[in-house]
Formats: sequence, C-alpha cells, structure tokens
Amino acid sequence: MSELTSQLIVDGAAPLDPALSPDGRWVAYTVSPAGRKGRHPSRAIWIAATDGSSPPKRLTAGTANDSGPRWAPDSASLFFGSDRVRRGNTQLHRIALDGGEAEALTTWKSGISDYLPLAGGRLVAVVAADEIEPNDVKVWGQQVPYGRLRLLDLDTGELGVMDGLGDRHVVELVQRPDGGPLAVLTWNTPDLDPVSLSCELHVVDLDTGKVRHLGPAASEASSPTWWNTGAHWQVCYLGLPGAIGGNAVFDEEHRDLTAGMNLCPFELKQVADGRPLALFADGLDTTIHRLDPDTRRFQRMASLTGSADSLTVNHSGEAVAMLMSTPYEPANVHAGPPDGRLIRLSDTRPELREFRWGTQERLAYQASDGLDLDGLLILPVGRSRDDGPFPLITLVHGGPYGRHADRFMLSAHSSGQWLATAGYAVFLPNPRGGMGHGHDFAVAVAGKAGMEEWTDIVSGIDLLIAEGVADPDRLGIGGGSHGGFLAAWAIGQTDRFKAALMSAGISDWGMLVATGEWGILEASLGGSCGWEGPGPHRHDLLSPISYASKIQTPVLILHGEEDTSVPLNQATYFHRALRRFGVENEFVVYPREGHGIQERDHQLDMLERTRAWFDRWLGDPLERPESSDGTASV
Repeated sequence: MSELTSQLIVDGAAPLDPALSPDGRWVAYTVSPAGRKGRHPSRAIWIAATDGSSPPKRLTAGTANDSGPRWAPDSASLFFGSDRVRRGNTQLHRIALDGGEAEALTTWKSGISDYLPLAGGRLVAVVAADEIEPNDVKVWGQQVPYGRLRLLDLDTGELGVMDGLGDRHVVELVQRPDGGPLAVLTWNTPDLDPVSLSCELHVVDLDTGKVRHLGPAASEASSPTWWNTGAHWQVCYLGLPGAIGGNAVFDEEHRDLTAGMNLCPFELKQVADGRPLALFADGLDTTIHRLDPDTRRFQRMASLTGSADSLTVNHSGEAVAMLMSTPYEPANVHAGPPDGRLIRLSDTRPELREFRWGTQERLAYQASDGLDLDGLLILPVGRSRDDGPFPLITLVHGGPYGRHADRFMLSAHSSGQWLATAGYAVFLPNPRGGMGHGHDFAVAVAGKAGMEEWTDIVSGIDLLIAEGVADPDRLGIGGGSHGGFLAAWAIGQTDRFKAALMSAGISDWGMLVATGEWGILEASLGGSCGWEGPGPHRHDLLSPISYASKIQTPVLILHGEEDTSVPLNQATYFHRALRRFGVENEFVVYPREGHGIQERDHQLDMLERTRAWFDRWLGDPLERPESSDGTASV
C-alpha cells in the first residue's frame, strides 16, 4: 500500500456543478483542483453520457475559471461562465457538444453573475450588475452595484434590461417548465445587509415585462421552483421558518410544506409535470422526495447512503444526476432514475483506491436529556475496537446548521481519514443545531450556542471512553467556523482536552454582530447584540472569550486574513487573551484567504500543522499507554 501524503490530498481534483441535459442523455460538470495554485481558480468543463456508454470527455482546457454549465433547450450546446478573457471577470460563453472553440457571448464590463437559457433557444436571461465607474471611496450601500435582470438576444447580441423589478438586487431565477414566465428572488440590497436583509419573490412575464409581486419571502430564501397544483402553476422555494433552524419548503403564499417532518430539505428542483424533486438530509444519509400536488406533502422516492448534493433533473423528471459520496468513495457524479439505481459517471480520484482507510462506523446514542443523536467514528487505519483505547480527536462540523454525513472524510478541511492514517481515532458528532433531524432539532440552539450542543458532544465522548475506544488521557478537539467556536468553548468549560484546534472560529458573539457579514443574524445564536443596553448581555455568557482565564489547553488557531464571515479579529482577540493568561498557543494567519482556505500551499500547511499539533500534545498515537500496574494496556 502507498503512503498517504498531504500533497496527494491537495493535488487531487473534485467534480462540481453537475447539469443534466433536458433530453436526459448527458451530464455536464466542472472539475476543479482541490488546492488553488494561484490567485484565481481554474476549472474545466466535462460531459458524460448518463447511461455510462462512453467515458467522460473534457470540453474546455481548464486554464481559466470555466463554471456553471447550463444546457440549451435543445440539448445541443452548453452555456457557461468563464473569465478566460480577463481573470476575475466572468462572461457568458457557449460551446458545442463536440467541443471546439467556445464562443464569447457577452463583454459586459461588470461581468455576468447568473444566466438561464430560455425556452425557444433565442434568448438567455442574464443577471448583470450596473456598469459603474470604479471609485475607491467606500460608501455603504453604494459600493456594490445592483444585479439587474436582462435578456440577451442570441441573434443580435443585444442585452436589454427588464425594468419591472425596480431597485431590487436579482439573486436567482427559473423559468416555468412550459416556457412561461420567470420566478425571481431578489434582495433589497446587493450587500449582504448585516442589519435588515429582506428577500422577495416575483413572477416576471417575459412577453409584457409585467411583474407580479408575491411579497416577502422567508429568511435565507433560495431555489425558486415552479410546481403544478393540478389547478394552476405556483412557485415554491427553500427558506428558514425563523432566523435560524432547519430549512423548509414554502409555497408562494409562504406556507410551510414540510412542517412536522423530522428531516431537512436542502435542495429543490422543478420538473415538467410540475411535481418538484427535493433532496433531504436524513440523519447520516440523504433521501430523494417528490412533492405530491394533492396532499401538498413530500413523498419519499429513494434513500441514498451517505451524502448527495448538487441535484439536477432533466426536463421530464425521469432522470436525475448529483454528486454522491459514501464512507470510502469520494464525491463523484452519479445519474439514473430518481427512484432507481444511480450509476457513477465520473472518476476524479482513482489513485485513492490504492490506500487503506480507517474503518468508519455509524454511532447512535442519547444526549444527557434523552434526545436521540447520531455521529461517526473513524478508527485508526488497520485497527479495530479491540486494539483500543486510542487517542481520540473530536472534529465538530460548522454551521451550526451543518452535519457529518456518512461520506468519505478526506480533504484539507475534513481531515478525519488524514488523522486516522496517523493512528488517531476520530469522533464526528452531530449535536443539536445541525441538519438531518427536522426544524425543531436545528432551532434548539437559538440563543443557546455552546449549551446543550456542547453536552451532546460530551455524551458521545463519554460513550467512546466507556466502550474502551477512547483514551481519556489523550483527548483532542477541533473544528472550523461554528466547529471552531465549539472547540474554543470546550476548552473554557473543561481541562480534559490535551490539545485543541480553532479554525475560523468565533470567540465573541457581540463582536461578530459588529463586524461579521451576517450581522445581527448572529445574535440568534449568541442571544444578544450588545446595543440593547449596558448589560450584562446574553452573548457574553455564550462567548468563549469570557472563559479565557480558565483555559489550560494548548490551542492551534488558524484563520484566513480576508475572512468576512468570521473576521480575523475573532482569532486575534482569542490569541491575545491566551497570551495574557500564559496559555500555550500557535496563531497562524493565511494571507489572501477567506472563510475557507483555498490555496494549495496553505492547504498543505493546514494538514501538516494540524497533525503535528496533535502529535505534539497527545503523544505518539501508535504508542500504547501503560496501565496503572505498569503493563502496556491492550
């Protein structure tokens, strides 16, 4: 067997953005390097026959950022965005199925942010920002131009604006399956407004330009989708019933079509007969559902092991494609009938089959209050439970509305198998607040970040100790984003961890309200903003920084310098507090990086530095600790 290296992880490629042709014969997708080698990303577009009758074929060279393939209505050509003319500036292109040179269709100065080929094949709906002169004076609300809905005439090349949406920023759009009007989601501002972002739903008649306004949509609305109720066409969409919590599907009258379900919809797609398909997070797995127009409820069609996302559907709904990953197989494009067997079409990481992986187990257990929980355990490579106890590293997912699905855990950011290769057992808990168990489970952390979700994690660790899997004297914890928050929270509540990793984590909820791009929405987790009065404030009780004087655990802090979701000041504040109280820590800032670390060299550093940090504080994971009588434990 070959030795797994950080270079092999980072130098791989991943499929993204599958798009099924209207006739169901082809799937287009992009292939992206795992680690970006320069300032600008590069991707290539590939196509594959959905029946697997021929090997995938690359359509573009991958020397620019070619992304977002969209099929022409006749399935004969592909539209895609590319910055091949000027890096960082996306324009609309078209390419024939037999490859050849792509045709540039736009030269819009501010670039194209979205596009949708329309029925009939003559027009493309385009979202393009107003062309304004650059100005280095930043005036809030004026520095980001509004995205406008425009129609591109493919015969003349003219790009005309649709005026009926007024001063609204266009976010998403979809055409009715019969070639009728557009359903459009808009924001009140192109900025991700940290105080009062509002989303609205509209129907735009392409013939007359008239707009029917359907009113405000739910929080974080996305994926507008047409469906046929049996009597008429209507729009539905994904959104949140409250400020946080699990997604729901709403109709155009904003009624929740998924109320009471104990699983969570996260993707929604329309089909020609008007019965939309949806992907649901269902515990550790994923399910495909179809909306029943009579009951206005979703009915299960198929269950998929592990994770599936990026659902795409052909015009009739008889075929689907998506990215799927199982415990020992990385994500690849799969296609087939929505209620039948899906076959793998892409194979972007065949070299990984040369390696042995740690056994990945499903866990089911109860929280201290009796709530049913799930998670995953990865054992060290080549070891079984009988070989324990092992040093255990707990990796907490982000969100909190995320989850650890039963998928392949290997990347620069989800390093479960990377750590298992080094001899660690890895615990991947799904505490309350995450997706996969319905809205009530997800919303349980509102105003209570770090409370019950933390004790949920403790319950899992205690179970693994009791079962002889985890060595109680060699425990580590880490995570990114909200997982980084929980790692920082954990070490302020207990000294049982010997090492911690805080990656892009939150240390102070009040400061996140003040500087993070989501603004006061973060108060739904932290419990307050800080401007309600002189305090005491709820968010102080729930902020890791408040417990810095109690911390004894060594901490590795990793953060992107240009992170706008969780700004760098969160890490800087925590680092300064640790220094003030003499806590061993290492503070690493990655230049040019945002909330996710993208550059190859930085990803390599993350992998190597993380494993070295746990090695330093947990000891050699392959050494067996001695029992109290001086003999090696077995």
